[in-house]
Amino acid sequence: PAGSTAYNLSAHGPILPIKAGVLALTPISAFRPRRWRGALLPDSAVVRFDILEKDKRPVSAVADMLEVREVNHVEVQIAHDIAVPILFDEGHELDERILMEQFTD
Repeated sequence: PAGSTAYNLSAHGPILPIKAGVLALTPISAFRPRRWRGALLPDSAVVRFDILEKDKRPVSAVADMLEVREVNHVEVQIAHDIAVPILFDEGHELDERILMEQFTD
């Protein structure tokens, strides 16, 4: 969640604490249902999207700048076995900065 906080916020998704233990599912330009705002799922959740009429409406899946075209289905889950080092200002903890982002203009 830390690397995608700004992107998720710009898509009207929630800002999550680093160790929140949830997977944010945020729709981008959702057509149906129109007013669906997303969901917070347990971090053990596996979400599967089955593509209907893939020849009529081709779908591509994009994650971390990698695009796969003409997919039949997409599964989304948190990879608990991957750790990515992040850099931040030692004077301000990342959790503190994320919390401040929610309550300041």
